Amino acid sequence: MSSSANSAPPLPGVYVPAVVFFDENEELDIPSTKAHVLRLAQGGVTGILVQGSNGEAQHLSHDERKLTIRLARDTLNENGFEHVLVIAGTGGQSTKETKKLCADAKEAGASHALVLTPGVWPPQMTKERILKFHRDVADASPIPTMIYNFPTVTAGLNLDSDIIGELGQHPNIVGTKLSCADVGKLHRLTSTLPAAKFATFPGSSAVFLQGLISGSAGVIGALPNVAPKAHAELYRLFKAGKLQEAEKLQALLGHADWELQKLGSIAGIKAVVSKHFGYGNTNVRGPLMPRDLDVVGAAATAKLEELIALEKSL
Repeated sequence: MSSSANSAPPLPGVYVPAVVFFDENEELDIPSTKAHVLRLAQGGVTGILVQGSNGEAQHLSHDERKLTIRLARDTLNENGFEHVLVIAGTGGQSTKETKKLCADAKEAGASHALVLTPGVWPPQMTKERILKFHRDVADASPIPTMIYNFPTVTAGLNLDSDIIGELGQHPNIVGTKLSCADVGKLHRLTSTLPAAKFATFPGSSAVFLQGLISGSAGVIGALPNVAPKAHAELYRLFKAGKLQEAEKLQALLGHADWELQKLGSIAGIKAVVSKHFGYGNTNVRGPLMPRDLDVVGAAATAKLEELIALEKSL
């Protein structure tokens, strides 16, 4: 059980829910996954989220989940990126399973756990049960936990700022990823919970700058899988007070993120990365289907291509 009364949130910055790669038999493609982790670190990310939704966490066995956390941590350490954090997605459909995944994450080298609210029985997930679930997990977790709010993958369950704010009082709950991309909710949280105790991240690059202006800790988004340097550059511009330049870059990120969503996000990321960066493939685990960029046409990825050109110039 956690004994810390002063658990610390992850450092502010750019975090990426990294995809994992599979071979043609849907087995883990270790070399491609390592190459991806290394490119992200070289691109200047603050941390890597292993087994976010983009990491196909729900498609992996417990052993595979632990392996990919360890793979990310070891790859970073072996290449001089010990300072880059590894956050692990530890969402399970029961409290017991989630506690086990948090313990596994700690053993595999993760510094923090991102916990998704169970969504199999949404009518039974009352406010009281949601609060109890996250508090029970945080009580047991050997590493600090964060609240992962993503209604798309939790049968529509959307935690409001009241619930997340209450959970933020727990000594071992230190942040949230808002994949709802609700900037109003984000601002209510940043203006209520001190940044030294609780890190609030939008879960979408489409509101990266908007979140920073509202006091966010950065971003945890899918698009840095494609363009980590561009995201690090926007963060630098904001910190330097160069808002006009940051706004211009944010516009490109917003358009590119929308194109990536329309490609199917996970499958789209793999297709774009394998086409442009010299490693990986388009394989996903069923029922997901791979994406063929030749079929969608150049117009569907025009802003992504513009972003990739910028990325390669940085």
